[in-house]
Amino acid sequence: MASPGQKESGDKPLVMTFTDGVLVAVVDGIGHGNEAGEAAQAAIRTLESRAHDPVISLVQRCHENLRATRGVVMSVASFDLVHGLMTWLGVGNVEGILLRPNPGRTIVLGSLLLRSGVVGAQLPPLQAAVLPVARMDTLIFATDGVRADFLRGFIPGGPPQKTAERILAKGGKGTDDALVLAARYIGL
Repeated sequence: MASPGQKESGDKPLVMTFTDGVLVAVVDGIGHGNEAGEAAQAAIRTLESRAHDPVISLVQRCHENLRATRGVVMSVASFDLVHGLMTWLGVGNVEGILLRPNPGRTIVLGSLLLRSGVVGAQLPPLQAAVLPVARMDTLIFATDGVRADFLRGFIPGGPPQKTAERILAKGGKGTDDALVLAARYIGL
């Protein structure tokens, strides 16, 4: 969803399969409008070109390719379908949560540790985290246009698209570009 008064959102999602894996990312171009959208789209193109690479390499490659832009903040997760693992990394303020369904409630398996910085301008030391994932676990990424307490009152279940729509409708600030991406792990 674009910021009020803007035609283009600087927040861009990516879900891309590769051999034995899936890359999931949300990129938020710094600022608003066309320039933010162009920076975010440049990051998405970089991720698409090497989706199978480790997440640290992907973020470093984005950093090099975005130096001439205003930069982005981003969170990236790579699912290893063979081993049931997710490797994730975040630079900036794109929140990441991994949820496991449980009858009557949802268990938060992990929250993404975000590193301060801007990809394309000031890259912090990078460290990825690896988590085991099980069938039906759900990854949620949300940009800063969504309130940080977006899980408050969250009701588990339903398709990932509906989950993302509910979170955005309930938690969108309305003053900034906003994007929520929900991806469910179904394994091989």
